[in-house]
Amino acid sequence: MLGILGGDERCPIARSLDVLGEKWTLMIVRDALAGSTRFSQFQQSLGIPREVLTARLGTLVEGGVLERNSYKPEGGRARDGYVLTTAGRDLSLVLLALGGWADRHRPSERTPDLDFVDEATGDRVTAVAVSSGDGRRVPTERLAAVRAPASTT
Repeated sequence: MLGILGGDERCPIARSLDVLGEKWTLMIVRDALAGSTRFSQFQQSLGIPREVLTARLGTLVEGGVLERNSYKPEGGRARDGYVLTTAGRDLSLVLLALGGWADRHRPSERTPDLDFVDEATGDRVTAVAVSSGDGRRVPTERLAAVRAPASTT
């Protein structure tokens, strides 16, 4: 692992970036969400150098985002496959929010190559903030990050 950014493990953003903060990492998760499981699939999709992909997959396995399992193609040698854990699937919300942000603030004239949909209906989905108190939708202009009081321990 990288070590907690800023040295403060109380920060959930820093703890997340400890696993997810390196270049290529979220793109690997994106590809895993889209069904990639093999090293060669990730490499072909991303054009990432082999040694970088090996390191990022290792970090994702160590961080509990991917699970490594062996498979042996007929007539081939044993290889590792990578599947998302529950923690990895939970990142779909993060990528959904990042993609929505890009669509709003960094639009492209090209058609997106990936959509997030409800598997049951095929309907496109969007990320929204919902109040934990009453379940109402909270607009982004009302969201705030509030620091907790410093601990005396």
